[in-house]
Amino acid sequence: MLLAIDVGNSHTVIGLFQDEALIDHWRISTVADRTSDELSVMLRVLMEGQPVQVGAAIVSSVVPPVTENVVHMVDRTFGARCRVVGPGLKTGMPILYDNPREVGADRIVNAVAAYERFRCGLVIVDFGTATTFDVVTPKGEYLGGCICPGIGISAEALFRHAARLPRVEFARPKSVVGRNTVNAIQSGLVYGYVGLVDGLVERMREEVGFACKVVATGGFAEVIGRESRTIEHIDEMLTLVGLRLLHERNAGSA
Repeated sequence: MLLAIDVGNSHTVIGLFQDEALIDHWRISTVADRTSDELSVMLRVLMEGQPVQVGAAIVSSVVPPVTENVVHMVDRTFGARCRVVGPGLKTGMPILYDNPREVGADRIVNAVAAYERFRCGLVIVDFGTATTFDVVTPKGEYLGGCICPGIGISAEALFRHAARLPRVEFARPKSVVGRNTVNAIQSGLVYGYVGLVDGLVERMREEVGFACKVVATGGFAEVIGRESRTIEHIDEMLTLVGLRLLHERNAGSA
């Protein structure tokens, strides 16, 4: 079995693959100072009841302190090698960024997975701690994108810096025009981000000059995707699938 681990700033998503089938997956909080032993105990509890024989692992991480602990945890817990997405790993996708090393590992993984599925020009929107937009050309080249503050960050900033505004559930309100404070904040978060997504996608499509299918992933993709006029596909497991693909493309390398 393959263990695929995506370490984000706020959450870490773990997937267990048997060949191409995603057997199970879990989401845990990312804690920078969590030790490899703590990760091992947590993972064993999550996998309890699974007939697990992990033979390999792959991790993408945007939190460097966590990366080493994950690699160590995989080695101690399963005795398996853990590949790390980064320089030297074959992706099969040319990176046209000015400095390819600056592109987050999760963004490349998402791009690889989406292009493998659709084989066309793409805009991939990932609703994580940051909301990222990544453009892939019809030839399968990673062109670039943009990075915005994530929905969770924006909601927390509003609560922390506006003394009389409460924390609210991120949910679609009944109307755009809120008739109470909670609904007004929900409207701003949901429809504000819908407008941000649609506006940026339309500008990107106009600028690049080729047709782009829009794929969304991440924790808030479902809520925003239902309201967006540009998002065409939602795949919450896109990053895990991309990790599996990258593992397969590098399986024969030392």
